[in-house]
Amino acid sequence: MSDRMIYFDHAATTPVRTEVIEEMLPYFNQKFGNPSSIYSLGRDSKKAIEEAREKVAKAIGAQPREIFFTGSGTEADNWAIKGVAYANRQKGKHIITSAIEHHAVLHSCQYLESDGFEVTYLPVDADGLVTAEQVRAAIRPDTILVSIMFANNEIGTIQPIAEIGKITKEKGVYFHTDAVQAMGNVDINVADMNIDMLSMSSHKFYGPKGIGALYVRKGVKLTSFMHGGAQERGRRASTENVAAIAGLAKALEIAVENLGTYNKKLLALRDRTIEEIQKKIPFIRLNGHRDKRLPGNVNFSFEFIEGESLLLMLDMKGIAASSGSACTSGSLDPSHVLLAIGLPHEIAHGSLRITFGEENSDSDIDYLMEVLPPIVQRLREMSPLYEAANKR
Repeated sequence: MSDRMIYFDHAATTPVRTEVIEEMLPYFNQKFGNPSSIYSLGRDSKKAIEEAREKVAKAIGAQPREIFFTGSGTEADNWAIKGVAYANRQKGKHIITSAIEHHAVLHSCQYLESDGFEVTYLPVDADGLVTAEQVRAAIRPDTILVSIMFANNEIGTIQPIAEIGKITKEKGVYFHTDAVQAMGNVDINVADMNIDMLSMSSHKFYGPKGIGALYVRKGVKLTSFMHGGAQERGRRASTENVAAIAGLAKALEIAVENLGTYNKKLLALRDRTIEEIQKKIPFIRLNGHRDKRLPGNVNFSFEFIEGESLLLMLDMKGIAASSGSACTSGSLDPSHVLLAIGLPHEIAHGSLRITFGEENSDSDIDYLMEVLPPIVQRLREMSPLYEAANKR
């Protein structure tokens, strides 16, 4: 095992910023009051939540009353999709989404199918893109919701959200976007993009885990997700996680303030890595759109190898990355995203996702390119298919 550790999996989670931890600390043991209490200790906690709500709203061009805090991005996705479905089922039972959504969206839609709703799963092209015209063509008189992710968590492809939002607004259909991967990486304005609902998750932009938020445009008809107390204006019961809420808002505030500088750095790292891998390793495929992709996302499929073996050998060299294969989920099936963009099973299994963050540098790429080619070569030498391909 290597003594060094280079973290290339920021799409999975990010470390919590020091400034964010400092923002959170008082709410654990000093300002620990229940926000529902009327005495000063409780009012301090309530004030912190409302200040956080204002920060989040400002970051996406929304109004504070349109921000609701949740336990995660997954909860936000579930609430948006199921909440709209059940609140509007008298109007219609048709939902539109894409084939490459996160499972929080796909499984929510599948659940609704078991309860009588109809779902159209739009196919994507070889780069993972859905077109606005596909959405227009799929909308029916009974369509009540379109849910298309802002950017894909595996291949990084960024969807034409503003164009889709324009169509859903024209058609009078609610539009939800899972922006869990996009927040902190892409400039987002919900008003300009005609987004009705947006999900986010704090731990993707250097905030704490276990806290997310759902933007719900004023006037959207949505059922409550959790029942109990009157928290979140009666729409999401449960005593608020004040420290985490404060942390989410601080992390998002920092991310938005530094977006330009951060993206410039990540773009340089991303493009250099893509070019180096393409130059030094044969029999590969870049997954996702070359340019319309998240600034820190690199995803390649390597023929004649298994992604799980590649990850384990990189880990032994001190590199933490991810694979598009489903080895970590306990499933033998390859990524549904890679299959949706047209990869055969055997190639989809041999994928590597590298996602950069602010602590990464060119020296990290130097080391990656020092160890990755020989690891790929070593694994390929175990494959009779690679030997046959080399003889062509």
